[in-house]
Amino acid sequence: MANLQFKALRKSFGDLEILHGIDLEIQDGEFIVFVGPSGCGKSTLLRCIAGLEEITSGELFIGGQKVNEVPPSKRGIAMVFQSYALYPHMTVAENMAFGLKLAGHSKPEIAAAVLRAAQILQIESLLDRRPKALSGGQRQRVAIGRAIVRKPGVFLFDEPLSNLDAGLRVQMRVELARLHTDLATTMVYVTHDQVEAMTLAHRIVVINQGRIEQVGAPLELYHHPANRFVAGFIGSPRMNFLPCALVSATEAGARVRLEDGTVLSAGADARGLAEGTDLTLGIRPERLLADTVAGEGTAKTSVIVAEHLGDTVFLYVRAPGGTGQLTVKAKPENPLRTGDETHLGFPAKHCLLFGPDEQTLPRIS
Repeated sequence: MANLQFKALRKSFGDLEILHGIDLEIQDGEFIVFVGPSGCGKSTLLRCIAGLEEITSGELFIGGQKVNEVPPSKRGIAMVFQSYALYPHMTVAENMAFGLKLAGHSKPEIAAAVLRAAQILQIESLLDRRPKALSGGQRQRVAIGRAIVRKPGVFLFDEPLSNLDAGLRVQMRVELARLHTDLATTMVYVTHDQVEAMTLAHRIVVINQGRIEQVGAPLELYHHPANRFVAGFIGSPRMNFLPCALVSATEAGARVRLEDGTVLSAGADARGLAEGTDLTLGIRPERLLADTVAGEGTAKTSVIVAEHLGDTVFLYVRAPGGTGQLTVKAKPENPLRTGDETHLGFPAKHCLLFGPDEQTLPRIS
C-alpha cells in the first residue's frame, strides 16, 4: 500500500493552466474518488499521478517518495482506462500476464499471479478465451486483472465503467467495492458520475475548473456541501435552487422572500448580511413536501409532469413565480398528476442558503 500527497500541484498546457495548485493527502488503503464535470481536470490529475503527464510545478509524493521525475514504471502504480485496451490476438491469461512477462518474471510466478487475479475476479473459466468472445463486463474484469497481477501500491481507475450498460455498471460497482475490501490497496477513481462517487468512495474530491471545491465522506458532502457547486453536483436528482432575498436574520434562523413574494424560513445563520441581500435557497427533492395545505412555509405551484416509477414518484413542478421548475421526490402513493395544482412545503431545517459568493451559510441546529 502507499499514501499520496499533492503539494501545490499545477499542470499547464502551454499558456492554459488546467490544475491550479492542488493540495491533497490520500491515506494508505483509501478509496478516493475524483468527481466533477467534463473538462474539470480530474483525468489530468490522475494522469499526473501515473506519470503520463509532466507536472508543471508543485510536488507529488507516493509512499513518501517524491516522484515528479520518476518514470511511470517505477511509481508502483497500475492504471485501468476507460477503454479496455486488450490485445485481440492474445487470450485472457496472456493479456493479464503480458506486463509481468515484459518485466522478466518467471513462468511459475506469472502463472500464479494470473490465477490469483482470476480467482479474485471470478474469471478462471475465461482464461483461454480471446477478448472478442467476452462481454463488456468480462473485458473490464480482464483489464482490472491485468492491473492486479502487478501488485501495485496504488490502483488508478479512469472512468472504467462508462462503456458499460446501466445494469453492468451497477454490478461492476459492487465488484469494485468488494475488490477494494479484498486487496486493501489504495485506489484512486475518476468519474463524472456522482452515483459512482457516492457508492464507492471513502472520501470524494469534488473538482471544478482545476480546483478542489470540497473533500469529504459522501454523506458529509451530501448533507453539508461547502458551496452551491457541490450542493448541485452531489445528489441525484440534483438539489433545487431558488433565488431569494434576505428579509430578516436572528439566532433562530433566517427569513427570505422568493421572487413571487412568498416568505420562507431557513435554518441558516445570515446575521452577518444586510436585509435585502440576494441569496439562493437550496432544498433537495426528497425534502420538498408536495400536496400540502396552504400556510406559512408553503408556496403555490402546479405539476408540469408526474413520473410514477413504482417505488417513487418524481414531480416536476413550476417554481414559485413561474420561472423554471423544481423536482419533488415523493412517495409512491402521492396522488398528484400532471396538471394538478398544489402547495409545496419547505421545511426550514432542510433549507440551505447560499450567499452572494455562493458559499453555504452556516446551519443552525
